[in-house]
Amino acid sequence: MKRRTIIILLLVLVALSGHGQEGEKNTAAVGQISIKADSELNAQQKVTAYMEADGYEGPIGIKLRGNSSLSFNQKKYTIELRDEHGEEVEASLAGMPAHTDWVLLAPYNDVSAVRDPLAFQLWRDMGHWAPRTRMVELTMNGAYQGLYILAEAIKRGEQRVNIAKLKKSDVSGRDVTGGYILRIDTYDEDDATFPSKVPGIGEGIMTSQITWSCIYPKKKKLQPEQLAYINEFVDSVELTIQSTDFAHPERGYARYIDVPSFVDYFIHTELSLNADGYKRSAYFYKEKLHADGTGGKLVAGPVWDYNLAYGNCNFCNANNLEAWCFEGGNTQPTPAMWQRLLQDPAFRKAVKTRYQALRKGVLSNEVINGYIDRHVKQISPYTKRHFEKYPELLTSKEKPSPNAQQPFGVPDMGAFPNMGAFPDMGGFNQGDAIGWFAAYRVTSYQEEITVLKQWLANRLSFLDRNIELFDKGWEPHVQSPKEIEAPSFNGSFPFPFPFMPMF
Repeated sequence: MKRRTIIILLLVLVALSGHGQEGEKNTAAVGQISIKADSELNAQQKVTAYMEADGYEGPIGIKLRGNSSLSFNQKKYTIELRDEHGEEVEASLAGMPAHTDWVLLAPYNDVSAVRDPLAFQLWRDMGHWAPRTRMVELTMNGAYQGLYILAEAIKRGEQRVNIAKLKKSDVSGRDVTGGYILRIDTYDEDDATFPSKVPGIGEGIMTSQITWSCIYPKKKKLQPEQLAYINEFVDSVELTIQSTDFAHPERGYARYIDVPSFVDYFIHTELSLNADGYKRSAYFYKEKLHADGTGGKLVAGPVWDYNLAYGNCNFCNANNLEAWCFEGGNTQPTPAMWQRLLQDPAFRKAVKTRYQALRKGVLSNEVINGYIDRHVKQISPYTKRHFEKYPELLTSKEKPSPNAQQPFGVPDMGAFPNMGAFPDMGGFNQGDAIGWFAAYRVTSYQEEITVLKQWLANRLSFLDRNIELFDKGWEPHVQSPKEIEAPSFNGSFPFPFPFMPMF
């Protein structure tokens, strides 16, 4: 009996030790990345450069990424590791699993620099794959560029989106059923796209047309039969969800979608109150049909792009603590399938059960604040230099931002306005683009963290009260999908375009 007790104690100590090691990773020193490019970077195609980072030293292809964020003083980058012949190579950066494709996210319009890492961590803790991240300082051609989030790109792979590799010869039968990675977002001529047959919803949107992109396989490798298959499959998903029989356990939506992932995606998105929620950077993947005829469903996720989330945006109701993302906003259309799913009592009950379970662990105030605290401890020694590089990120009571309000939850500084419309364009300039998009401004990094924590507590409280009612007659606000007479667009307006902010 004593021996058994000792073994149990040893196992507990090992488990605690492992948890501590993960904590040490979170509070480790910020890494350093140096990039030297011989030619000017652009957003259209990668140019050759040389990178020194933890785990890699050698050639890369690099380009700017983003839309309106291209006007920000701090840029975002897409990186591809290469050999001396320009061929792709895989390497592990900062201890993350080896791959060729990486992203340097600039936390320019997120003063906390925690929103993307927090969103990704929550999705992983909920049981899904999300990009791993490391905080780094970037030097470009010898010039300091500030704090960055080194992140895995959303790509297929055993250590990323783990779906079957689709070959050019996979054009029929079970072979053509997977895997695919899809996205609802802006697109360009390099993307394989198809329009949704179900109009999107939202108040004040210019068009109700939603366009899907297939990002894996890439357009140049995607076969016509494969594009036709995934197009038809998505049509079946969306049209079934809008049908009168949508909630039927066998003929309804559960036949086509992985319901638990959609439940989690709803919870994750609504907690974030993301201005881009559901309608931008919305990823899905489709697994290959199993030999026994099971599987092959559409899975919601991975999650991506949360710099306009968690109270950090002043349009699309993103600063209204009592708003719902699924109801849409006033930029691009929101897929109607989310409000339709909420009309099924079984889906709402699944959301309630899952949410209440998560609130006891992953989504508890203590766990969320603990992650934020570890992140703050890690980067605090580096924030002074970051804000010296970008002094416009902080403001003062003497010189407030012309558009943003003062933060919620900070004594004597007012509350977030309940805004559904765009802010006044007065005072906007590209040098201080953050001042136009931000819901509030702060005078210090610590004040930003205080505001963020208070916002999260308030948002969770809102969800607690409302999700509690999901199996007690609660009904979503319903907007009927209908076409809007307006010119269609592909989401690639030149910046600055006052009614379509893009990141």
